Amino acid sequence: MLVLDALSRDRTAEFARAAGAEVIERAWTDFLEARRFALSKVRTPWVLMLDADEALDDVLREAIVLASEEMDGYIVRRTTYYCGKPLRMWRGEPLVRLFRTERAELVSCAAAGETALLHERWSARGATGELPGRLLHFSYPDVASYRSKFERYTDLEASVMRFSLLRTAGEWLAIWPRWLYLLLVKGELLDGRRGIVAAYWSARYRYVAARKARR
Repeated sequence: MLVLDALSRDRTAEFARAAGAEVIERAWTDFLEARRFALSKVRTPWVLMLDADEALDDVLREAIVLASEEMDGYIVRRTTYYCGKPLRMWRGEPLVRLFRTERAELVSCAAAGETALLHERWSARGATGELPGRLLHFSYPDVASYRSKFERYTDLEASVMRFSLLRTAGEWLAIWPRWLYLLLVKGELLDGRRGIVAAYWSARYRYVAARKARR
């Protein structure tokens, strides 16, 4: 196990070392650079990359152990939790997280384009399979944590955007069809009030980033 710790102020490094992990403590830079740095320190032929707020369910854990080495990478399906429960719009997100160390690439998939240093995605330069089970993402334990990440991520998006009044207006108009899509197609109406609110903020994401670019 290799843990890259961005000088956290809890006991992450202590617990990781006690569990037998190699720990590298290093000041935070950005999402892409930190992941690429971590990959450069891996000495095994395969990598399973997890964030601190992610966990494997039993099915995925077993599937990783039994995975064939004929592939260069594997897609896993991630379900994100909001206020302690999974949301329908964040179920089954396909992510490459298990891959050959020498056959992986990382790019940004942010709204602002590849210059934004967040919303990164791994890809494998070869045959890619898919594993059963779920990657569990406990990203938003409460509303405050969601709003905090929303503000931080839209700030990062805006920092590399050129402000455009036309783009901002277009993104504002797009909020409502996006919200309806999440409510009706993705099923957020069935998740009740928390799903309706989370869908609304998700629909506003691109507009808020475009608006903040004016700063």
